[in-house]
Amino acid sequence: MDLTDRQKALLKAIIEEYIELAEPVGSEVIERKYNLGVSPATIRNEMVHLTKEGYLKQPHTSAGRVPTSMGFRLFIQELMKEKQLPVAAEVSIKEKMWEQRLQQERLLKEAVKALAQRCDMLGLALDDEGQIFYAGAANILDWPEFYDIDVTRFVLGLFDELPTLQEILGKAKGLDPMHILFGDELEFENLRPTGFVFTRYEMGTKEGVIGVIGPARMNFPLVIPYVRYVKNLLYEAGRI
Repeated sequence: MDLTDRQKALLKAIIEEYIELAEPVGSEVIERKYNLGVSPATIRNEMVHLTKEGYLKQPHTSAGRVPTSMGFRLFIQELMKEKQLPVAAEVSIKEKMWEQRLQQERLLKEAVKALAQRCDMLGLALDDEGQIFYAGAANILDWPEFYDIDVTRFVLGLFDELPTLQEILGKAKGLDPMHILFGDELEFENLRPTGFVFTRYEMGTKEGVIGVIGPARMNFPLVIPYVRYVKNLLYEAGRI
């Protein structure tokens, strides 16, 4: 069932609030902070509808709602607007990567480090020969989703379990070059609160995937442009 413009605006507001605060979102917050032009009762009714349609879910301990992977996907595909990367950030990333452009492994390490720093997440690259590069492991400890030691242990353990990591990344489908996976779509319980954003890269004769791992509620309007920008720099460097 297609959503109305009002329902889409409400879903967008709920997701933006959840990305920022990592807490279930109630109708009172939406009514107070977002000018949707409707009453709190109407907001509550629409939230019930969005829940029934599968875009939101209600945690047992809260009256608020949180987005599902279905809700996040609609947000990414139709509702969000990608942010313009700061020019200073683009220049800084390119300068540091260009210093390593003649050494492929060093270049990949610098690319992963840039993603980790700019996105405040765990950056990773996996080339088609099975070599793994990662940076920013400590970053994920800043996110509440990773306060659960079992979640953190499982994610960090992926770098010692190449077949499992390849299996997860292999679940990406569709023609869009930017792939997004949500933990609740995967079969691993300890990945449920996580999200993956990655894309394939080409760097001369070397190919693979590069991206980030973080919470499912990551700041997609910023993360996606950073992953795309770094991918394009790798392609440029590979042509030198």
